[in-house]
Amino acid sequence: MPHIASFNELLVSQMRDLYDAEKRLTKAIPKLGKAAANDELRAALEHHLEETEGHVSRLEQAFQRLGETAKAKPCAGMRGIIEEGDEHAKEDYDDDALRDAAIIGSAQRVEHYEIAAYGTAIAHARLLGRNEIANLLEASLAEEKAADKKLTQIAEGTVNLEAANETEMNERPTGMRSMMRGRSASGERTMAHSRTRRNNRSNSRSSKRKRARR
Repeated sequence: MPHIASFNELLVSQMRDLYDAEKRLTKAIPKLGKAAANDELRAALEHHLEETEGHVSRLEQAFQRLGETAKAKPCAGMRGIIEEGDEHAKEDYDDDALRDAAIIGSAQRVEHYEIAAYGTAIAHARLLGRNEIANLLEASLAEEKAADKKLTQIAEGTVNLEAANETEMNERPTGMRSMMRGRSASGERTMAHSRTRRNNRSNSRSSKRKRARR
């Protein structure tokens, strides 16, 4: 166990914890992206991978400004979250949307851990008067929060709804599932027909008004 004798050493220790977490994520995020089926989710994970690589670079800049070696301290918390996420992604699911919902949950656990860790390190850097360090870390924190918000949007906008709908359909008897799908298709055809009729009536009224003006 390393000996910590000052607030500055505590900040450095926290940054080394974050450094290890971010470096682990540069290897973990591609695995989640590969397992994801939803295009928007996959794109969000790929984008955040690029940001994560930038977070590693920012931490290296922060270490340099503190006159410290950019060295990682094993982050047991992030290791556990990543291992759990890998297990969830590899489980057997009846539908891709269910796996995507689990992947989002795992990714957001990562984000919440990092948001807390960056927030603590930033507060300590400010207290030490190291605003240049705090500014570097705040840039990464903002991206972590944005990534978490994007994941929530994807979950609530598509993935969770698809997962819930598929689960409900799979739990119905086979005959009822066929009937429900048939109703859904019929409803879509009816709505399309109604839209066409409304458009035709609108075009007809428009033509009459033009003839009247002439």
